[in-house]
Amino acid sequence: MNQYQQLPEIDFDAIKKGVSYFLIGVVLLLIFGGFRSMVFSVEPEGRAVIRRFGKVVDINDPGLHFKLPLGIDTATFVPTERVLKQEFGFRTTVAAQRSQYAKTPQMQDESLMLSGDLNVIDVEWVVQYKINDPVKYLFAVRDPTDTIRDVSESVMRRIVGNKLGSEVLTVGRMAIADETLQDMREILAIYDMGVNVERIELQDVTPPEKVKPAFNEVNEARQQRERLVNEAEKNRNQIIPRARGEADQIIAEAEAYRFERTNAAKGEASRFTSLLSAYAESPDVTGRRLYLEMIDEVLPKLGRVVVMEEGGNAPLPLLDIGRKTAAGDIR
Repeated sequence: MNQYQQLPEIDFDAIKKGVSYFLIGVVLLLIFGGFRSMVFSVEPEGRAVIRRFGKVVDINDPGLHFKLPLGIDTATFVPTERVLKQEFGFRTTVAAQRSQYAKTPQMQDESLMLSGDLNVIDVEWVVQYKINDPVKYLFAVRDPTDTIRDVSESVMRRIVGNKLGSEVLTVGRMAIADETLQDMREILAIYDMGVNVERIELQDVTPPEKVKPAFNEVNEARQQRERLVNEAEKNRNQIIPRARGEADQIIAEAEAYRFERTNAAKGEASRFTSLLSAYAESPDVTGRRLYLEMIDEVLPKLGRVVVMEEGGNAPLPLLDIGRKTAAGDIR
């Protein structure tokens, strides 16, 4: 028996053929992968920033586009047409008609802040913004999302810290939102990061849970005070105009009475002056006329008047001046 077994012959042609098939497969795979990496699409709600070896070379609008394959060109999608938002103090877990929210102790740290009168207030708000320059958004700052969060939280804490707690909880919410919006726009314009803040919405603005009962009592007292003040204002607005109207009416009546008495006195004075002048010219005639006028004015008020002859028993018929005629005149 042979000490060494004969080794099988190696088929180098088969090996070469296998290597050739493998290389062809690799080449085809590279060609297919390269072709796939050349074609990409941009969604309608944004734009794509094209970088070649890290340098920005183009910005593509929505639609189908081509780029260099194998990682030479990279496309980064930026949602420029979408309104983005960041929530502070809470997070939306299910966005629907009846959205569901979550609030953890870590989230509460974002919203707990100190007011100007040293009251702790839980302020929840939402920042809505849009990207107007995708290149600046990607490369102006290291992390634009965290930058917006930091700026918004800093501005909100400063503004709330300059106001009274009662104002933050009641009538000052709109003013705080507007002031925060303006300050954030100014700061982000300095950063020049391609972002425009569209809106600030304050959600729940409440005291912390541990002090809510005390705050509710204070709010109830304030509401009762406001109600009493409004009722007092209502009564004042009703009573004062009515009193002024009555006073004006009394003054008008007094003025009318004054004018009436004054004019009557002037008329009597003028009449007396005229009579005095007439009497001075004709004393007898004027005196008789005055006497007859007085008799004509006084006698009808006496009722029935009968002139009797002295010592007689019957009235003189012709002097029965108290008798009325058919027309009602006294004769």
